[in-house]
Amino acid sequence: MNRKIGDQTFELVNKPTIIGTGCFVGEKEAFGPMGKYFDGYSSDDTLGQDSFEKAERKFFERAINIALRKTRLKPTDIDYMIGGDILNQLVSTNYTARDFQIPLIGVYGACSTMSESLALASGLMSGGVGKIVLCLTGSHFSAAERQYRNPLEFGNQRQTYSQWTATGAGCVILGSGEGPKITKIAFGKVTDYGVSDIANMGAAMAPAAYQVLKAFFIDTKTTPSDYDIIATGDLGKLGSDILRDLLIKDGYYLGQNYMDCGHSLFNSEQKTFQGGSGAGCSAIVFSSYLYEKLKNKDINKMLLVATGALMSTTLNQQGETIPCVAHVVEIMNLKEKVNG
Repeated sequence: MNRKIGDQTFELVNKPTIIGTGCFVGEKEAFGPMGKYFDGYSSDDTLGQDSFEKAERKFFERAINIALRKTRLKPTDIDYMIGGDILNQLVSTNYTARDFQIPLIGVYGACSTMSESLALASGLMSGGVGKIVLCLTGSHFSAAERQYRNPLEFGNQRQTYSQWTATGAGCVILGSGEGPKITKIAFGKVTDYGVSDIANMGAAMAPAAYQVLKAFFIDTKTTPSDYDIIATGDLGKLGSDILRDLLIKDGYYLGQNYMDCGHSLFNSEQKTFQGGSGAGCSAIVFSSYLYEKLKNKDINKMLLVATGALMSTTLNQQGETIPCVAHVVEIMNLKEKVNG
């Protein structure tokens, strides 16, 4: 049985290993600061498809194929896939699963989906449900803009506090053996501080990251300094600053070991203002840069805290505010037991 610690955290008895990852991104992401870590990119964000929605699906397919190739696994070796995306009815995930014929658990956590998928998969695997599980999510700038804000043809001006939805998909395969292991998970509570501006994602999501991180630190009796890296999903610069301010009031100081995947994804010359967002944001940074750091043991203990804005364009137009959620996944390089 997994052991519950405090209010929201679970310690995993059988700790799944991250056995491989794959990611495939767009050109803008490939030419940002993280570019050298990505497995592949396309300069054509349609990938030869006749719609951005179909193109997003192709990014998912390529991320999966890369991860399968690197782990030398076949789709039939995977017990099930847990994943989601930010398009209506999880169309990218569902259509991708149709083509791969891997049993699917579809989840919607908006941009928190990478942490949500990893946490759900780890909890199930630790309890004996599955030996090899694939976690997947991603996003596409043009498809997301069309659904949540305005068609690109509209040519609206972007606010300086806005972020840029990442184009790309990340895939993480969990199994057994040596390597970085998922050791603890914490599911966040839905948090709403009254933000209604759908361009101001950082301000909306930062309180959700604060809620679950504070709960995790209290539950586990740890502090930020106990970790080599604490990586939030896609708060951007503004959201990251808000999170720091919220936590420091409770005595938790995020120092040089803190990073935000969205803030790290682009440089200032790329004019994304506060940085990246979207479900693909934390997925591609974790499955490339952060996983490589873990695999090479440049870092040995980290938290991934992907954050999601659970907004509806219909309800937003009716004046509703934006509820948000975040989930924590603790990942560690454990010292392996030596026989004899």
